[in-house]
Amino acid sequence: MIFVWTEHFDDKLAQASREALGKATKLGAGEVVALVFGENVDDIVKQSFHYGADKVIKADDATLANFRAEPYVALLVKAAQEHNPNYILAASTARGREVMGGASMDLDAGLISDVNELEIEGGNLKAVRPVYSGKVLATETASGDLQMATLRSRAFTPNEPDESRSGEVIELAPVLSEADITSKVESFEEAKGSVSLTDAAIIVSGGRGVGGPDGFDPVRELAEVLGAALGASRATVDAGWIPYEHQVGQTGKVVSPDLYIAAGISGAIQHQAGMRTAKVIVAINKDPEAPIFGLATYGIVGDLFQYVPALTKAFKERLGK
Repeated sequence: MIFVWTEHFDDKLAQASREALGKATKLGAGEVVALVFGENVDDIVKQSFHYGADKVIKADDATLANFRAEPYVALLVKAAQEHNPNYILAASTARGREVMGGASMDLDAGLISDVNELEIEGGNLKAVRPVYSGKVLATETASGDLQMATLRSRAFTPNEPDESRSGEVIELAPVLSEADITSKVESFEEAKGSVSLTDAAIIVSGGRGVGGPDGFDPVRELAEVLGAALGASRATVDAGWIPYEHQVGQTGKVVSPDLYIAAGISGAIQHQAGMRTAKVIVAINKDPEAPIFGLATYGIVGDLFQYVPALTKAFKERLGK
């Protein structure tokens, strides 16, 4: 039996959780059981079946309306103790890493984090994951009665949804009451931007070469034409040219898009750690010795203010915009 801890937002199963369910169905580890925690989550339960779950363990309670690690970790631990899965998977998101890390401690189970490839060999999880800021790929094997792994977003392919699928739903009562939960959610601040960096298939990023806040205008326009997310290097965020939520890198978002366009980004190790697993990387930089060219699939040595608008014009014509 394999558990998949799922995440959901705005009554939709998160893309990264769809990917995790898809991978779970391909591992040949028996029943795939989705764990759905939250409030009013019946639609998420249905979606979990559509994307591959054979069963769903559901915890539906007001204390779970907003994500907090304490009740979610406690529920995951309880579910594992009651049902004895062989494996537990989750997306390698901030929430996934927090919940799986806490649960692995309480369950005394091995956890392999942020994996790009995953299989079962001899009953053990065997995973490939980037280490040393993504410069090396390490192969790691888990052992023990319970093994856990978090899966990097966009590294795996979700199943096509099958709306005819359904299955058994097992109710799970909350472990902690509101009085037992020390953390409280006071408010939310909506992040600007229409496309999530983590989920984006295409990302267009600007670096120090944009020269200032206004220099992001052509980069932003190219992103809009491509339906892409807007990214940035740490240097531009530190300079106050663009908000932190756009930062790609070791201390920002770790992404794996199909296409990553780096405009005016030199490609320091910190930045490469966040985007080196992109399928296609296009670099635009005036410095022919910029480290980004060592990683790029295609490189343009030149002024981004010449080539980015040219690309935008070409894409507008090609896409009929």
